[in-house]
Amino acid sequence: MAIAPTPLPVAGLDDLSNESRMITTPWSRMVRGIGLGQYPVDYDPAAAARIRRTFELLAAKVPASHSYTTFSRLLADLVLKAADPADGFGPERSPGGVEQALGPVLDAVRSEQNPYYRLMAGCILMDAFAKLGLDRTLLADGERDFPGEILAVLDRIEPDRIEDENNGRHGEYERLSACSAVFLAFGQLGLQDRLVSGPRNYVRESLDLLERIPGPFFRGRGGSMLFSVISLLGYDALIFDGDRDYLKEVLDYLDRADELDNPPSFPSPMTPAFPKVYPLLTVLNAIAVSGRAEYLTYRKDRLAEAAELMAGIAPVERTHMGLYYLVALHNLGRLEERIPDLDTFVEGVVGQWEQVDPGADFFLNGISYPYIIQTAMVSGRADLLTDETLDRLVDCFPDMDRTDQDRANRPYPVSYVLNILGEVGAADRLFEPRARYGGSSPMAWIVDHLSEDGRAEGTRLTMLDHALVSYALRLRGAGRGETELFRNLRFRLAADREAPEAQETREIREALV
Repeated sequence: MAIAPTPLPVAGLDDLSNESRMITTPWSRMVRGIGLGQYPVDYDPAAAARIRRTFELLAAKVPASHSYTTFSRLLADLVLKAADPADGFGPERSPGGVEQALGPVLDAVRSEQNPYYRLMAGCILMDAFAKLGLDRTLLADGERDFPGEILAVLDRIEPDRIEDENNGRHGEYERLSACSAVFLAFGQLGLQDRLVSGPRNYVRESLDLLERIPGPFFRGRGGSMLFSVISLLGYDALIFDGDRDYLKEVLDYLDRADELDNPPSFPSPMTPAFPKVYPLLTVLNAIAVSGRAEYLTYRKDRLAEAAELMAGIAPVERTHMGLYYLVALHNLGRLEERIPDLDTFVEGVVGQWEQVDPGADFFLNGISYPYIIQTAMVSGRADLLTDETLDRLVDCFPDMDRTDQDRANRPYPVSYVLNILGEVGAADRLFEPRARYGGSSPMAWIVDHLSEDGRAEGTRLTMLDHALVSYALRLRGAGRGETELFRNLRFRLAADREAPEAQETREIREALV
């Protein structure tokens, strides 16, 4: 039986906001912390209580020295107070309330010892200020310069510091990802001119980092988001029109993947096509953001290449990549051309939930359901989801006690699940008692089963922090539209291929928003 009807934030791809079109996938949001709080809804006291209670549980389990979780708890509380119409930071109810609440948040950011996570925390704070419409002079005025303080942290991020199965293969991947985050945060505050007008051109410097990322997979995936952010800020000429064409260089490098023989390692066995199609699809979306169609045929037909690689990956891998593929084609205006029978494609991806065991492992199977559910949502096919789908997902987490690796990485799928269930209006299943958890709620059970002081989970805990902050940001009000930065983005390649009546409908809808 299909899940009980609930108002979904979108009825199909045409309803996606510009931010959701550019930062669609949960990987960017949960792992990198960019684009949090998509699909805003009206404030819900019950949801706010869930978020605060979960942070209380985390505070009891994770020591205060875990400054990133402390930061996330304090920021979520600030966000919820700002969003609550009955207890907001209005000048009549709480003069100076934002500034008073901001102090401890800033202290928590500055106490984070890892430069990368200090920068990420600062960027999430700046993004939240923009999305909530808070007074930005509290972060930057004549006397204080919090954005500049965070920008300076870029120089402290050293190469090859990510400790995972690809340890030593990343090069400057982490600093490149940090550039995408901090540039986007500056754009959200209207400060992007500072990136190119001072003694240093940070945008050009970030592009030069690409050649210091040895793996094609990481160069393509990281570079594509950087390209998208730079295009969003209006500095795309630095990518394409100078002495070097950085996007062509990345495509050339992806083409050499077999020759370079430096594939990424994954926690689960993957087909040879997977590490090739993943970065290619993200680059295709960056091309859509840039509006430069000529790159689709640079050296080869890139859309044909993507279709061939999609056909070569396993069905469970397609549950991950289906979302990337659909949104990239939609943004390029090529969806009907490349997938003429959209329903059949979506049914093939979403229908995999019956074959996939979400508790089999934390990665390949463990995050497949969130991708499946999000694919169903953005394509307008939530009818393909059933109560059994959601119950299997919510009840899967004890199965990840099978191995130390799955147990330590459990926050990874948990963050994805919390994120998507919140978006489809089913987050209550994570916070209500269930028989699978001995009468406890899944979320309380998950926190209780973290390792002592969260040592084994390490930086994976930041993903749960991101999911909770994102949940809080979504409560800022259904009527709160996109920030000016995203409102001005136009997916020209898609718009150019629209029928006149469809374009007129879209323009009317955007004007109403």
